Amino acid sequence: MPETLASLVSLLEATWADWQTIRLGELSFAQAGTAERAIIALGGVTLAALVARLLLRPSPGRGHVALPSLVAVRAASPLAITRHGALLLALAGIPFFILALADPRAAVTREEVTYPGRRISLMIDASSSMLTALPGNRFAVGAPNNAAFFTTVGAARYFIERRMKGKYRDLMSLIEFGDDAYVITPFTTDYQNILLSTSLIGDWQEFMAFPDQGTVITRAVSQSVALFETFKFLDASGNLMVVFTDGADAEVLENGKTASDVVEDARRAKIPIYFIKVARETPGRAQIGDDIWRVAVQRTGGKFYPGADEASIEQALRDIDKASAGTIEFKNYSTERPRFSPFAMAAAACWAGALLLRLTLGIFSVFP
Repeated sequence: MPETLASLVSLLEATWADWQTIRLGELSFAQAGTAERAIIALGGVTLAALVARLLLRPSPGRGHVALPSLVAVRAASPLAITRHGALLLALAGIPFFILALADPRAAVTREEVTYPGRRISLMIDASSSMLTALPGNRFAVGAPNNAAFFTTVGAARYFIERRMKGKYRDLMSLIEFGDDAYVITPFTTDYQNILLSTSLIGDWQEFMAFPDQGTVITRAVSQSVALFETFKFLDASGNLMVVFTDGADAEVLENGKTASDVVEDARRAKIPIYFIKVARETPGRAQIGDDIWRVAVQRTGGKFYPGADEASIEQALRDIDKASAGTIEFKNYSTERPRFSPFAMAAAACWAGALLLRLTLGIFSVFP
């Protein structure tokens, strides 16, 4: 239910944003003939109803008994017109319906719009240590085995799909790393493309063929910072990194940069790093790199999450989702953009309001 409500709110926000950009004089109507026929049909039905009402109305006084007036006639209340409120609201929805039926379209446009969202770089560890088993969970449903890698891929998909269902319009990229880091998908608003990429790297044969199966997380972070720089996003607000790994890290790059050195670049660029360690916790034995990365990512404004099971991984992703607000500016170009949605929503709102008044308040149950 909360997700359904969030989807409805997202739809209303998008419709309101569209409504604010509509200019009737700039619209063309692809189904103008259909709308004209609908108006003629509606007018004909209305006229027929009025004629039928006049013909079938009983003559005044016939079948009635006349009685003397017992109460003085009172002047009509000026508020009496309010009883027609439901009908008037229903009638107000008809013009919007006719406009929606005419299939309005905008001509060639260039719009600069702002949506809630962030620039998110997802980094997935594909090292051989990710073959370590994790307890069965829904993130790895359909995987060939219970290796942590498949839980990681499933968790990334869950996060992407969660963002898709919300009100966000993120720019996302996907990086796969081991001893080296590879950009699988650069920044894009195409969620389906990102999902396809996660499916491809989640294939068992692809995973086994992945080269350089050590773990150097700093190389992945460095590659991600370089990707933000390539797209000229370093000076923009709303940047974010999410690292999925088991934390079995070699820590130092070949050029001598440490974890602290690499995250310093992210910290200066104000890019928080959220680190999800997808691995079982061994009692009394912590990974050497855990404390190093916990301190390092906190310096960027991010957070370190132990992800030993499905519940902890899901909670981490929910926390990151809540923290991932921000705004994204887009330049939209279109040659013929459909604009019927705001008119259809306005008609539906009028009719829903009229029905609600008719069914809930007695004063609106009287029609002329």
